[in-house]
Amino acid sequence: MSARRAAVFDLDGTLVDSLPDLAAALNRVLAEAGLPPHPLDAVARMVGHGVARLVERGFAAAGEPLDLGALPRWVERFLHFYAEDLSTLSRPFPGAAEALDALAAAGWRLGVCTNKPTRLAEGLLDALGLGRRFAAVVGGDAAPERKPHPAPLLVTFDRLEVPAAAAVFVGDSETDVLTARAAGVPIALVRHGYAGVPAEALGGDAVADDLAALPALLEALLPAAG
Repeated sequence: MSARRAAVFDLDGTLVDSLPDLAAALNRVLAEAGLPPHPLDAVARMVGHGVARLVERGFAAAGEPLDLGALPRWVERFLHFYAEDLSTLSRPFPGAAEALDALAAAGWRLGVCTNKPTRLAEGLLDALGLGRRFAAVVGGDAAPERKPHPAPLLVTFDRLEVPAAAAVFVGDSETDVLTARAAGVPIALVRHGYAGVPAEALGGDAVADDLAALPALLEALLPAAG
């Protein structure tokens, strides 16, 4: 195993509580379409598969399923609204910066792999003061497929110059577990995510009660080469 290790993080629901801003943008789209808003807990069940799926699910849950021809227009409107208020209500989960700094101090290379468009992921991380900690940020537009396909995660490892055999993924959802399994890497789950079920039920390799527990947990999952 390489002496260099990588810890790659999902973004929404794992490092950052971005749900309020995502819900606000979605509800602005629905209002423009003459549809009622969704509460936060409903939107939480829609996130994680990229913007198009979020918008599609939002319309369907409002009783107005979109046809393929109409979807691009509303995706564009969502991106417009979301970019306007990317970090107004979003916040890092408690202990995020400290956990990342501890991992970096222990020699881990850090990356983000998300289905959010790359420019929005980078903008959100920078706005919240986390961006400088990551050597690679790979969004849903940076690979031919989105999570749970392994391609985005493998692209992240490549950009970090760390092989999959020396990497671990951190997420909060079934999508993240499927992505890690497809890439052949261990996954640690955070308990505070948006999955709507207990983290233990998702089938990860370990569960962190909070982000402060992550450095020790990742060390146990992927010990440094002796």
